[in-house]
Amino acid sequence: MTSKMLEEAQTACKAVECQLLNLDPALTDLARELRANPPDVAMTLARGSSDHAASYFAYLTMQHLGVPVASLPMSVVTLRQSPLRVKGQAVFAFSQSGQSPDIIDSLSLLRERGALSVALVNAEHSPLADASAYTLPLCAGAEHSVAATKSFIATLSASARLVAYWANDQALLEAGNLLPAGLRDACTQDWSKAIDTLRDAQRLLVIGRGAGFAIAQEAALKFKETSTLQAEAFSSAEVRHGPMALIDENYPLLIFAPRGVEQAGLLTLARDMRQRGARVLLAAPDDVAERDLTLSQAAHPDLDPILAIQSFYVMAAALAEARGLDPDQPRFLSKVTRTH
Repeated sequence: MTSKMLEEAQTACKAVECQLLNLDPALTDLARELRANPPDVAMTLARGSSDHAASYFAYLTMQHLGVPVASLPMSVVTLRQSPLRVKGQAVFAFSQSGQSPDIIDSLSLLRERGALSVALVNAEHSPLADASAYTLPLCAGAEHSVAATKSFIATLSASARLVAYWANDQALLEAGNLLPAGLRDACTQDWSKAIDTLRDAQRLLVIGRGAGFAIAQEAALKFKETSTLQAEAFSSAEVRHGPMALIDENYPLLIFAPRGVEQAGLLTLARDMRQRGARVLLAAPDDVAERDLTLSQAAHPDLDPILAIQSFYVMAAALAEARGLDPDQPRFLSKVTRTH
């Protein structure tokens, strides 16, 4: 069986190729504005998978530019009408459809109060795009699977490229040019061990840290959506502050450990949990001998999480089918969600 989820996940490389051909002029203009009028603080507006992409963007922005980034609770704006002082700051809205009223209304109100407004949206002609001063189309094309895949990867790619232009980071820009090839390689990684381990599981923790934590969040959501598997995402540091009390014999964990300063702590956690008897699935590059799942490596470590979620999506589509489910028909879910 070939699902729409799998087909669309495997075309993420084409979405990124489309970005590389079309998005740079808009990114150049926005980066020029951000450098000319640098914000002291940036805010993100997003829900679901888009919020996980916003988390990745926030991490890269803080790491490369030193600008604090906060995920804004939209009810503060839309329901509470709080008088946020945002003049001269920047707000970035992330969405696949561009149709959720709370995101649109929040962006509009913050723009009225003087914030620079930016929409990263797959539907270029949408209410969210109309509400923003700058629109960055994700170039993923129509996405029919309820579970977002290629649009999520396209959001990560656009986010990294925006940060690279904003920070004048040539190494990150050049690495982005090679991302389509990396995504194709990531699709070929053998993650069948994860299917064998999780076929009959009822719960698990998904662990990451740094830019990779956004990937853990996204993986946990996809486990819920497509495999009805109770999955929760935690930072490898945060899990030691209570959640690890859940972990006993045969408890499953998926640990994302790509390159970077965070990797050592993630590998230590994996070893500790194995000693406890947990069923650890360690996803790491091929130079990590104890890995269970292999992660492809991008031309820049900051892009490694994008390749990690690509490999995960291929596995997740197959896992849903192994559990007797249709990944294209998640229970009670629809493609466009409108919240207020």
